[in-house]
Parts: sequence; C-alpha cells; structure tokens
Amino acid sequence: MLPTETTTDGIAIVTLTPNPAKPRGGVVVLDSWLIAQMAQTLDAVAASGPRGLILRSSSERVFIAGADLAEIDALDDPALDAYLQAGTAAFAKLHSMRCPSIAIVHKAALGGGLEVAMHCDGVLGVLPGSAEKPWRIGLPECGLGICPGWGGTQMLPARIDPATAIAATATGTTSLVIEAPQGLLDGTVNALTDALPAACAWLAAHPRTHQLAHPRSITTADAPRIRAALAQARGSVPTSDAATAVFDCVEAGCAAGWTAALALERARLIALRHTPFARGKLEQFLRG
Repeated sequence: MLPTETTTDGIAIVTLTPNPAKPRGGVVVLDSWLIAQMAQTLDAVAASGPRGLILRSSSERVFIAGADLAEIDALDDPALDAYLQAGTAAFAKLHSMRCPSIAIVHKAALGGGLEVAMHCDGVLGVLPGSAEKPWRIGLPECGLGICPGWGGTQMLPARIDPATAIAATATGTTSLVIEAPQGLLDGTVNALTDALPAACAWLAAHPRTHQLAHPRSITTADAPRIRAALAQARGSVPTSDAATAVFDCVEAGCAAGWTAALALERARLIALRHTPFARGKLEQFLRG
C-alpha cells in the first residue's frame, strides 16, 4: 500500500513512492510495482468514502518520471499488452471514485506520469522558484518512435487547444511548466508548501459524488471540433509511424470513444516498439 492519510474534513491524500526494490535515488517511476500499489491503495481509499482525493509524489525531482522503459522493453507483446491494461485499470480508479480528485504536480511529469495526472479531475502545478530550473511537462513518446499507451492521445486534446495537443503528441514535444499550454493545469502555486491547501480548496469548489466513465477526454459529441484540429495537425507534422499512430488514435476517439481509442493506443504502441527507428531510440535511451 502507498502512504495514505486523511484530513479532518475527509480528504484522502495518497503519496506516490519509488519501488523499494529499485529506489532510483528517490525518483518515482511508473513500473509494475507502482501500478499494483496504486490499484490496491485506490481500492482501499474508495472503500473509505472520502470527500476528495489528492495524489502527490514523494520525489523531490519528479512527479512521475514516466514509464519504466527497461521493464517494458523486456516484455514480449502479450505481456506488454497485459501490463498496459493493468495500468489502464489502476488509473481508472481515479475517475471512477465517487469524489473529485486532483494531482499535485511538482517537478517533471512526462509520458505516463502526465497520463496519471490527467486521469484526475484537476491538475495543480507547483511553479519553480526563481533559482530553480523550470521542469518539463508533456508526452515525449513519439520522440522515441512509440506513442502514448494510457490515454494521452485522448486526454491532452480535451484539456488544451486540440490542434496544439495533437501536434505536440505526434512529435513528442514537451513544454516548460512556465510555458505550459493554457488549460493543461487547473491551477498553480508558487511553493510546495501552498499545494495542499490549494488542492483542498480546488476539491471543495469542484464537488462530485458520481463515478465517471472516463477522465476528461475526446468524446464522440466533440468529434467535429477534434477532427478539424486533427486535419490542421496532419498538415503541420512531419510524417512518421508514431505520428500516424497518434492521428489514428485521435480519430478512434472521435469515432468510438475512450475504450476503443485506448485499445488502439495499446496495439499501436506494441507494434511501434519493433520498428527500426524505435529500436534505435529505445536502445540509445536505455544505454543512458
């Protein structure tokens, strides 16, 4: 179980921690251990009937540093599909809880890390101090020749300008937090000490007592606007296998919704990792 505490007014605070078998200098990485711990912890929190949920990280360097690519690369295709589905099921517990949720994002939130945060109703960013280097936020997967696998192609266009979101995802472009696209963050604070009070205030202002079928994401009802943005992005992004996968996933969300789009994300990610471009990028990344 992940560390959990409850405030006097019934808000549950869940803290993401590094895998104790792979401490990685205190960096929180999205691996199978963390996915399993999130599933178990969120089930227990939901059973307690909280008024709200705050998700934060114990790391002083990242919110979540993304997925464990070494762990993923060691899996065969059926095992990777099962791994991705386990993540999907665990993260769904955030939006299916009968209370609002918010992620406190302090330092980098990339790839799967941002996808976890976007499964929450709100995302609160802690801005860097004047002496700190601004941290990055975004979906860099296409830069490695692969694509998001936990709903990134669906959630980012629902939070920010969709043409910007689709183009950024298809190229693997990330942003400095101080230049984050409008809408990506639901609020910001200037110091980590201000984050919990701000998160509690956001939850109080955004009550929810019903389960959600999916997080804020592309819907078939919004298809005309998203398809117009998709056409714009197709005209501005260089052709690549990864970009095509993103475009196809966006179209799947427009045509059939969240579940179908996630299934296509998984299939495309699994296939893309075998392409020569992705193999070269992944091997370079894993060598450090």
